[in-house]
Amino acid sequence: MKSLKENFQKAHIVIIGSGIIGKFNALELSELGFQVTIIDPTELQNSSYAALGLLMGNMYQKRRGRSWDLRKQSIELWPQWITFLQKFNSELHIKKPLIQLTTNEEKFKKLEKFIYENNDQNLRILERDSIFIKNINKAFQTKNIKGMISFKDGRINPFSLLQTLDKYLKHKKINFSKGEIIKIRKSNNQWISITKNNENIKSDMVILCNSLKAIDLIDRISHNITLKPVLGQAMEIDVNDAEVDLLSLPKQFNINGKNIIPKSKNKLIIGSTDEYSTKPEENTFEKLTNFLDKKPSWLIKGKISKKWYGIRSRPDGEPSPIMKNFEDGLIICTGFYKNGILLAPACSKWVANEIKNYFY
Repeated sequence: MKSLKENFQKAHIVIIGSGIIGKFNALELSELGFQVTIIDPTELQNSSYAALGLLMGNMYQKRRGRSWDLRKQSIELWPQWITFLQKFNSELHIKKPLIQLTTNEEKFKKLEKFIYENNDQNLRILERDSIFIKNINKAFQTKNIKGMISFKDGRINPFSLLQTLDKYLKHKKINFSKGEIIKIRKSNNQWISITKNNENIKSDMVILCNSLKAIDLIDRISHNITLKPVLGQAMEIDVNDAEVDLLSLPKQFNINGKNIIPKSKNKLIIGSTDEYSTKPEENTFEKLTNFLDKKPSWLIKGKISKKWYGIRSRPDGEPSPIMKNFEDGLIICTGFYKNGILLAPACSKWVANEIKNYFY
């Protein structure tokens, strides 16, 4: 009798979409011995390149249900994957801690209640007199910022992560096609992925990880999935002001829904995911910097040195993300909204288990 590993090595799996979810699935399946082909005509324009890489798992306040289960699993898996990927990039790591802040007293009371009820040693409340808060209040010229800190959550550089995954995929000689898939169909127990140029790519299974475009390749009537476009955007701001040293601030934090990452003494990144849109508005600077009642003077004078955005997908009418095994050999993994990097390990583990069951 042939071993399961031999069956895996003979099986060919097509992954449509080369963002963090597609590449992580390729990594997991390749390690199991499958032949993998990734198909994506616009690899460098996918939404993963607009991610900031914040891993908000432990401080997620809804600690029950599927969403929390996925986060919990990813929190446990990430350290193992970092160790594995460091063989290909020794500098890849998760910067900790992660800080969530608010100027809203009602929201702060909810954070206090959450921490009190869960009694998690990795979570602490940050009052105004905390050393973390003192530096932030001073820099942002305010007095009413408070929040919580998670010593287990943090940030992974998304560009570094994607480049490391690319090194791994190249090392494993993973096939990569830049064809645009316009249709998939099943024929004689095989899946045929048809490109715009009428090329047929045969495989034993297909995994859809191509965000909004995934639903164009399935029967919407029988599967009834709706995805909304969500704009994730960020900008890098140069601050030429001697009165503030951005390196005195924590490595990554969030104030009233805006993510802030100091890069150097006079450079920081601000980003958020909050628009049902496909194009950034003209007033990006105003929109992303209006997270306090009054802007600090150095931020008012700041200049945008770089800005970027990406379109993510969010399920409409059901929880995020969509992870479903539609029929024999067709799996969908999309609609991660703003948790793609955090949930990539849990997603790839789920996909691997579904595929192993398929070949048993």
